[in-house]
Amino acid sequence: GAPCAGIPGPSPGSGRCGARGRVTAGSRRQVTAEQLRARGNALFQAGDHGAALAAYTEALSLSDAVPERAVLHRNRAACYLKLEDYAKAEADATKAIEADGRDVKALFRRSQALQQLGRLDQAIGDLQRCVSLEPRNKAFQEALRALGSSMHEKMKTMSCTDSKVEQMFQILLDPEEEDADKKQKAVQNLIVLAREEAGAEKIFQSDGVRLLTQLLDTAKADLMLAALRTLVGLCSGHRSRTLAILAEVGAPRLSAVLGVEHEQVSLAACNLLHVMFDSLKEGLQKDFRGKEDAVVLDSSRDLKLLIKHLLELLALEGASAHGRDNALNLLIKVVPRKSPKETNNSMSLWVIDQGLKKILEVGSTVCGSPGSLPVTENSRMSASVLLSKLYEDLKCDAERENFHHLCEDYVRGWFEGHELPGKLRAIQTVSCLLQGPSDAGNRVLELEGIMDSVLSLCASVCEAHQLVAVEALIHAADKAKRASFITANGVSLLKEIYKHSERDSIRIRALVGLCKLGSAGGTDFSMKQFAEGSTMKLAKQCRKWLCNEAIDTGTRRWAVEGLAYLTFDADVKEEFVEDKAAMQAMFHLAKSEDRSVLYAVASTLVNCTNSYDHEEPDPQMLELAKYAKQHIPEQHPKDKPEFVKRRVRKLLMAGVVSALACMVKSENPALTNSCRELISRVFLALVEEAEDRGGVVAQGGGKALIPLSLEGTEVGQTKAAQALAKITITSNPEMAFPGERIYEVVRPLVSLLHLQRTGLENFEGLMALTNLAGISERLRQKILKERAVPMIEGYMFEEHELIRLAATECMCNMAMSKEVQELFLAEGSDRLKLMVLYSGEEDEKLRRAASGTLAMLTALHPPICKRIPEVTVHWLEILQALLLSPSAELQHRGAVVVMNMMAAAREVAEQLIASEMLEILSVLAKDKDKP
Repeated sequence: GAPCAGIPGPSPGSGRCGARGRVTAGSRRQVTAEQLRARGNALFQAGDHGAALAAYTEALSLSDAVPERAVLHRNRAACYLKLEDYAKAEADATKAIEADGRDVKALFRRSQALQQLGRLDQAIGDLQRCVSLEPRNKAFQEALRALGSSMHEKMKTMSCTDSKVEQMFQILLDPEEEDADKKQKAVQNLIVLAREEAGAEKIFQSDGVRLLTQLLDTAKADLMLAALRTLVGLCSGHRSRTLAILAEVGAPRLSAVLGVEHEQVSLAACNLLHVMFDSLKEGLQKDFRGKEDAVVLDSSRDLKLLIKHLLELLALEGASAHGRDNALNLLIKVVPRKSPKETNNSMSLWVIDQGLKKILEVGSTVCGSPGSLPVTENSRMSASVLLSKLYEDLKCDAERENFHHLCEDYVRGWFEGHELPGKLRAIQTVSCLLQGPSDAGNRVLELEGIMDSVLSLCASVCEAHQLVAVEALIHAADKAKRASFITANGVSLLKEIYKHSERDSIRIRALVGLCKLGSAGGTDFSMKQFAEGSTMKLAKQCRKWLCNEAIDTGTRRWAVEGLAYLTFDADVKEEFVEDKAAMQAMFHLAKSEDRSVLYAVASTLVNCTNSYDHEEPDPQMLELAKYAKQHIPEQHPKDKPEFVKRRVRKLLMAGVVSALACMVKSENPALTNSCRELISRVFLALVEEAEDRGGVVAQGGGKALIPLSLEGTEVGQTKAAQALAKITITSNPEMAFPGERIYEVVRPLVSLLHLQRTGLENFEGLMALTNLAGISERLRQKILKERAVPMIEGYMFEEHELIRLAATECMCNMAMSKEVQELFLAEGSDRLKLMVLYSGEEDEKLRRAASGTLAMLTALHPPICKRIPEVTVHWLEILQALLLSPSAELQHRGAVVVMNMMAAAREVAEQLIASEMLEILSVLAKDKDKP
């Protein structure tokens, strides 16, 4: 029938057999496709669009004729329109149009699909073509008119976004507007609009910043949140807008919003400031490098202005506790250099000069004392982390000396002339420094009178004063400089406090001090400080406090601190993993708001899983030590592998993986690089046994390992990468790392191939990459992008046979990529020669991997077939040996290579036939046992 726009359904078409008389195979096949199409038409008319689609799709697979295929594509487009799959409708209609550019039905269907996809200008183009082909068709004219008016509406809407923006602000700023839904909608619209560059620019140009500032000044939480989230969109990745916004809103206002009591508002302000810092730093590092100095200075001046207000917020009494925490977190993220490769540490030096004493104000806060700053349980820990980061950012002795002097001046200022409250502040500062830059802590601990005050205040009758002193003593106890002095003076004092104090909060801290001093021998079984059995008693008491939910979280944290030291003893480890309630109480604490417990939890788990580094002593040195009557470290019998394996199992059953995953998610400064390393060590111990890996992945371990492998200490990143490799080797990687996550695993695995890694790490990295390379071309491209191929090739020459085999297997899977195939033809390269020679090695597994690579290369890239005879004179005997091998797998690979070479070039085929190859193949072809 004539094509008519009014019939959206499939067209019957005209499929007649051309040949008379004898029916050819081709015409029989055409009739089948035609029958399927007729069935599809009937199903479409009956409204069964899914079944009609299936019939047309099957007909397509049977049809080669271009006109018929065009009709089927057009009919499928009609089905997809009904099924509301507009992208596929457009694709099928396009295929029909490519076959016949005058097919109005296909053009009309494509215009309908484009209209639904929002591409109105392209839809209008198709409709105009329909009208020009059939000017009298009213359906086309009507559709074009309707689409034209909707396009006009869209243009009008675009032009009135300005008025929309104004309208949104009017609704939000109108004090008499009581419609909550209307306000909520306006808020959402603003935030969504700001996320798109065009929308953000529109808000910015429509006097939006002034209006957003008014919203901030309303002091209403919902409006303030809307303003802050909209400003995030305006500032993201846009330096010039950020500078303009900072100038209009002002650093003092932003700092004040950060310090408000409302937690969500403070957090949103923190997020905005972080985005602003990033945008301003981008300008410093990228766009303006090498341009006029004035611009660079401009940006750094704004950065300093923001940082100055953050530092002032720290010591501001009116600021909220979480606002103070957010300011500390921001300073940790934006001030110190990201890596030692960056040479400029001027920002850290400036912060130390301008704000070190303000940071110490937070660190020296004594909770509950008159006039103390409002802080959370995490504030002092965050201050310690910031001080530590600033100290690590210093490059020379003069800079470090300045840091020490400032700390000493601050401590002296409180210690001298401020009576007891001043002494407490000074001692609290010492604690803060010992937890952060311990060198600075040791220096102030040696100031005259400090240590004596700590010891005398430990016996104070006031609980708050005693707490401060005992904590300082504990922090001093594990810093080697003072440990011997404290062992001499502090142990008896701490024992007295532990035995006679009536307060659990004090006893628990005294116990931790004793634990720290008692664990000085580490894991050396023969160097125990305490009498036999007392370590076990202390551990039992720690577990009891840990499980007592009536005690506050801050105090129970100290019980974990105690266990972190006591679990050096294998008897303590064994008892701890038998106490399921204690393990779960510790995991519960690890997930709590108090993040300062993270390091202690991680340390305890490292001890229980024996995942610390232990060097095997040199036997000769041992003999010498015995001869010289020197001390020889001994391993506890319960630290043998079978005990460790059992402990790991118990921890897994108690839910250790979800606790670790929760710890890794923490955005808190307490998750330091050394803490991340401990968590990585524990994960590596947990995935040691292949049967445990599925459970670790199921509880979120795989996801948690990715950030650990990309950030932290080098040791920590390597341990996490090795754990990822173990999972990738024995699990289905697509299940273990679903979606895009699988691509994030590539970089950590490639890092295991670096030369400074151990042989085992190299081997596991290669095995894991072999698995990934076999999954998809996109993964192979990712491996190529990470520059792994030269490293994989390097390991193919390795002396160790397992590493050599793993590298060859990895190359076999990588050879599916076109880029890798080209490498085998590169001038002056021995890659192909090595593969041919490895195919003739004695090691059967290596031969299998190498001949498999040759089979793949010769099939996918025929020019390689011509090169094989050129790379070595032994090529023929190597191929014949493969075919005559007792292994069916090697024979199969050899046969595939020979078949590909026969097909590739006449001269190669002649060489093969001239040899004994034909006889060998004739014999193999008759072998009924090897189909």
